[in-house]
Amino acid sequence: MRVSLKSVVEENSSRHGRVFDLFIQGLIVVSLVSFSIETLPDLEPATYRNLFWIEAACIFVFTIEYTLRVVVATRKLGFVFSFFGLIDLLAILPFYLAIGIDLRALRSLRLLRLFRAFKLFRYSKAIRRFHRAFILVKEELILFFFTTSLLLYLAGAGIYMFENPVQPEAFSSVFDGLWWAVVTLTTVGYGDVIPLTVGGKLFTFVVLMIGLGVVAVPTGLVASALGRAREEEAKAKETE
Repeated sequence: MRVSLKSVVEENSSRHGRVFDLFIQGLIVVSLVSFSIETLPDLEPATYRNLFWIEAACIFVFTIEYTLRVVVATRKLGFVFSFFGLIDLLAILPFYLAIGIDLRALRSLRLLRLFRAFKLFRYSKAIRRFHRAFILVKEELILFFFTTSLLLYLAGAGIYMFENPVQPEAFSSVFDGLWWAVVTLTTVGYGDVIPLTVGGKLFTFVVLMIGLGVVAVPTGLVASALGRAREEEAKAKETE
């Protein structure tokens, strides 16, 4: 029985496994749509009641799914504290915590319902491929984000030095400079704070050029890693 359940719950190679996956995916979408409708103003009391019962039905199925996954898991604690195990738990926890309790004190827990969207990750081969790609370039990305953080600080401190004397309110501290640096390095350019001095403008030009690389480097790394991940998938299929 445990082996049969495991083939349905954890594997989607069989017909029953694919039906189970599609059914859970459909419920996730229904739950997210229900949550979105619930935020509409001036809904009728009957609508709220219907949305509640839809939510309760979804939670009932998700609870059974979570229980089955724990039962069939080879390492039960390993599953419970894994990424998907925690996501599955967070997807159902707010409903049970809110029952019989004043929701005004627990409104923030409703945010956890958004974690239900992450349950879809379990069923996407493309997302698993992205996960594999990130593992392949993990060290490069860590180095890149460390370097980017250093560049952000240098850019924020640099623009503060140039602009603070002429714009003491806009650039009152290095932290204000960091906001400008984030907006500029990511090439968003809100325009809420701009340099006025010649030195500040030249400095901004340099930061913008660096910003183009900040956007391009991780894109190239991930694209290359995705190609490698596809090659590994193809080799694994040939081996099977």
